[in-house]
Amino acid sequence: MLKEATEVDSARSLGPAWQPALSALGPDFCVRVDPRPLEAPHWIDRNHALARELGLQEGWLESQEALMSLSGCAVPPGSQPLASVYSGHQFGVWAGQLGDGRALILGEVSTTQGPVEVQIKGAGRTPFSRMGDGRAVLRSSIREYLCSEAMQGLGIPTTRALALTGSPSRVLREEVETAAVVTRTAASFLRFGHFEHFGGPGQEAQLRQLADHVIDRFYPHCRDAASPYAALLGAVVERTARLMAQWQSVGFCHGVMNTDNMSVVGLTLDYGPFQFLDAFDPNHICNHSDSQGRYAYKRQPAVAQWNLYCLGQALLPLIGAQDDALAALEGYRSTFEAALTAAFRGKLGLDDALREEDVPLIDTLLQALAADRVDYTVFWRRLCDFRLQREAVRDLFIDRAAFDAWARRYEVRCADLDPQLQRQAMRSVNPRYVLRNYLAEQAIARAKQGDFEPVKQLRAVLQAPYDDHPAHQAWAGLPPDWASSIEISCSS
Repeated sequence: MLKEATEVDSARSLGPAWQPALSALGPDFCVRVDPRPLEAPHWIDRNHALARELGLQEGWLESQEALMSLSGCAVPPGSQPLASVYSGHQFGVWAGQLGDGRALILGEVSTTQGPVEVQIKGAGRTPFSRMGDGRAVLRSSIREYLCSEAMQGLGIPTTRALALTGSPSRVLREEVETAAVVTRTAASFLRFGHFEHFGGPGQEAQLRQLADHVIDRFYPHCRDAASPYAALLGAVVERTARLMAQWQSVGFCHGVMNTDNMSVVGLTLDYGPFQFLDAFDPNHICNHSDSQGRYAYKRQPAVAQWNLYCLGQALLPLIGAQDDALAALEGYRSTFEAALTAAFRGKLGLDDALREEDVPLIDTLLQALAADRVDYTVFWRRLCDFRLQREAVRDLFIDRAAFDAWARRYEVRCADLDPQLQRQAMRSVNPRYVLRNYLAEQAIARAKQGDFEPVKQLRAVLQAPYDDHPAHQAWAGLPPDWASSIEISCSS
């Protein structure tokens, strides 16, 4: 039988000064839950750079106290772990009450950038676990740990990963696997689903309390608006639209864009069956569980907009006038399109004023990439050297005539730009490294054998994805043939 988590001796603690998180909102929003200890926890990797950003005391992340606290085997001094309740739409269908089924917020830590929530994922059952066991497996935990730091390295808003611990405790998924706990951080883990949960009849007081909390903490400028809650919706619309543009520009597929996986502060949240595109295929479905292709790469922007309408519906009791809510939602498409165009112009090195021919130039290129299933990341990185090594880019295409036609237009467009400055600018936005599925699979396979060095090396490279990293240049090449056979599902 599993033991209950114990408290660490506060007199000897070097750990964070934990502050309450959502518990300040009251019992309607969260419940106090102690983690359930795992057998013989051990470190897999620790993110010391993030620890410094959080202002954690030097050496705490090396301590036994940290290991026990971040694996769910002890309650840190001053912490009151909690799980929050939310609802949501899953694959477009109302799923009702959900909640933190395997995640516990240990509390907030104060940083120079403001309070940051620290959450452990995989620390046991909560009242919201439904039929789940509250555990996370090594495989999925490594994927989340690596991808959140990869997104941070790319400059895309995301939750962060502070530490990863493992255990010989067994967990049953499609097969028996070992357990793990990932420690993740964010300014907030609040989701669209939190608002959906309180958006029904008779809960306007809780909805208002939640909305006021979010405005006061993250969108204070909305308080002075004629309709603060419509302004809140508009602010979330803007952040979400910009986030979707960033996802699309790097070829990131989330895989499960349910409303309960959408952040109200514009972060990439909950890494499950994600994928960075190998061959560019707008119809690519990265989630093997997504039989209808709802969350295919090209559909992500529209799904985000649909999710925002769900958020708008939840906030309507506070906004009052439907026209005000619709007006706030109206800005999504124009913000997204402008942000995506700006992102692709940056990838093309067009740092001057927008010209009439730029959008057709981008569209024609994407059509050519899709027609020949060109490797997305390799293409953009090679394009940085296009004006020096055009053939290396041309070799990626089957239809050379189509590429040549586009290349002539691109050369004319770039004629007035300084080649060296353009190359430098392009290399700063076109990554050499992304977390390809096969790289994650290789690191996972080694970790299952007790070798965690590939996880550490991969994390370090992904934190600086625009650098060359000569010792790992193979990771920047084309994926092996077997990579296309990897299947990632919701259990991943």
